[in-house]
Amino acid sequence: MAKVATSMPDNSEITVRYFAKYREWLGVTGEQYAVVVGLQELRELIRARHPAASRMLDDLRCIVAVNQVVVQTDEVSLSAGDEVAFYPPVTGG
Repeated sequence: MAKVATSMPDNSEITVRYFAKYREWLGVTGEQYAVVVGLQELRELIRARHPAASRMLDDLRCIVAVNQVVVQTDEVSLSAGDEVAFYPPVTGG
């Protein structure tokens, strides 16, 4: 079972949320990071904190949303109070 984030969101930090199998792989539902310049830097911090994150971060089908808007590139600037979410690919039928 995944752990719940241990701190309440802080507007001086970035909130990161993980969903479905990514949550299971990392063992957390979400966490806070100090403000970083961009999405690529955040990915590097996540990889350093979670050895299992490589599976998620290297998955080309991984869906990333910043403030509930799906982004297609890591060339995204982040600011205090932003939320970044990582979703696995979705299938339907």
